[in-house]
Amino acid sequence: MIVVLVLALLVFVYLVYALIHPERF
Repeated sequence: MIVVLVLALLVFVYLVYALIHPERF
């Protein structure tokens, strides 16, 4: 269950990073 939470957190951070730096995607 903890692995799922970690993966969800990584995906959330990736989405936020993509929103902050859209020029890299």
